[in-house]
This record gives sequence, structure tokens and C-alpha cells, in this order.
Amino acid sequence: MKKYSMALVCVIVAIIFGALGFFGGMKYADYQRTQARGNGNRQFPGMANGQTQGRGGLVGRPITGEVISKDDKSITVKTQDGGSKIIILSNTTIYSKTSEGTIQDITVGENVGVFGTENSDKSMTAQNVQINPQFQARTTPTPSK
Repeated sequence: MKKYSMALVCVIVAIIFGALGFFGGMKYADYQRTQARGNGNRQFPGMANGQTQGRGGLVGRPITGEVISKDDKSITVKTQDGGSKIIILSNTTIYSKTSEGTIQDITVGENVGVFGTENSDKSMTAQNVQINPQFQARTTPTPSK
């Protein structure tokens, strides 16, 4: 009789540890999924109407930098890597500051963050232009010699 009760205790303990391991693994997998998609669905300050970058929202990576030229239909942004990007502006482009703005709020020398779709000629059609964006591209400091 004692052998059966000891075996039963071992089986119950094994079931409990197995269930805890399974539950812990499920929670870990859920955490990993959340971390993997977190960067692609984050809403940035100044974006309106629930716009997000990533799945179901704006496409492409944001362009940040200094406006080096501007006309009624486009701006050119000097990027963090020293290059430049032509940004095509449309009638549906949203301009944001701490509140909504207009194209007249963009000045040469100002920092902007641009979200939109990249065109085949490597220009970008803007869906949202953030004036003085609250996010900045990460840069690696150059070591001094």
C-alpha cells in the first residue's frame, strides 16, 4: 500500500512540474512575440488618427534630419548619414508639431521626421511630417583620436 501512495505522490508532483513548465514556456513565448513586434507598431508623438508605423499603418522607415530645401510640393532632408532624401508632399500629408501644422510651418534648417512610402526612384511620398520630432535616430559617437 505504501508503494502505491509513494508512486501516486511522484506522479502528482511530476504532473504539477510539467504543468508549471508548460505555463512558463507559454508566457515566455508570449513575451518574445510582444518584444518582436513592439518596434513595428509603436505610435510616435504627433501622429494622428491612430497611425502607426509597421503592419497596418505607415510603411517604410522614418527619415529624420535637417530640411535643406523646400518648395510647394517637396522638401529635401539631409539625413543622419550625410546623404539626402527628397520627400514628396501631397494634399493628404499631415504636418505635426505639438499640435497639427501646415507646410508653412516647415523652414529650411529645421529638423523633421518623415513617415511615408518609398517610391521606385528612391524618393519618398510623405504621409506624416513631424516638425522637431521628439524621437531621434541613434548615432554611434565617433571615437576621438
